[in-house]
Amino acid sequence: MILIADSGSTKTTWCLPDENAGWESCTTSGINPFFLEGEDIVRLLRTEFSLAREGITSVRFYGAGCALPEKKRIVAEALAACFDVADIAVYSDLLAAAHSLCGNSPGIACILGTGSNSCRYDGQEIVQNVSPLGFILGDEGSGAVLGRKLLSGVLKNQFPASLREAFFASYPATVAEILENVYRKPFPNRYLAQYARFIASHSDVPEMRKLLHDSFCEFFQKNVMQYAQACHFPVHFTGSIAFFFREHLVRAAQSFGLTVGKISAEPMPGLIKYYQP
Repeated sequence: MILIADSGSTKTTWCLPDENAGWESCTTSGINPFFLEGEDIVRLLRTEFSLAREGITSVRFYGAGCALPEKKRIVAEALAACFDVADIAVYSDLLAAAHSLCGNSPGIACILGTGSNSCRYDGQEIVQNVSPLGFILGDEGSGAVLGRKLLSGVLKNQFPASLREAFFASYPATVAEILENVYRKPFPNRYLAQYARFIASHSDVPEMRKLLHDSFCEFFQKNVMQYAQACHFPVHFTGSIAFFFREHLVRAAQSFGLTVGKISAEPMPGLIKYYQP
């Protein structure tokens, strides 16, 4: 049996075929080798992984931070320590998006979740990728960057007083506490991304609509439009931000003459289809 894992910075979804031709799944914390050492991953899996391990013959792990060979090795060795399986392959979360969204057809596959990424895929492999650069230098359109822009606007009094009052009513944190979470505590990208919920609940406010439109336009301009003949390929998306803000995303894409294809909340359903015989 093949065990499939899709891991972002926040959570990992694991799926395994069951005896009734369906799929069993469980969720663990995110596994990103840029933030976790091998022993941390092993400890996490031994604590949080809840599926039966008997009968697993191969593991296909797709994860954030798994593009570089050294990072792949860290994850592969941790998986080998937890599963008695010789056939282990570790791929990037971007290839998960391509396999899930495009299957064996060419297209542009994008991730818009806690972070963002994109690639041009020829139906077999990724042939072009604009580096996302993380939420400080890049990650345009991601939950982390949306949250960063929201916090900046709120704390610098760039939004109407009613919106700022609503924000502090929803998140009664001091400025010092916010800065502590952003600059000193672990996983600031996750912290920032949580504020996308506030944007979603106030997306009818003109300032929030503009924030979304500008952010998604930045994503298209700085990433997708760099791919050769971008307008000739369907542009597919996976991730919570793409899914919940899909109407705003489609409008931004149309302003660049792009055709939006599939939009999924997560890659796993498409990955299951990709690996089904």
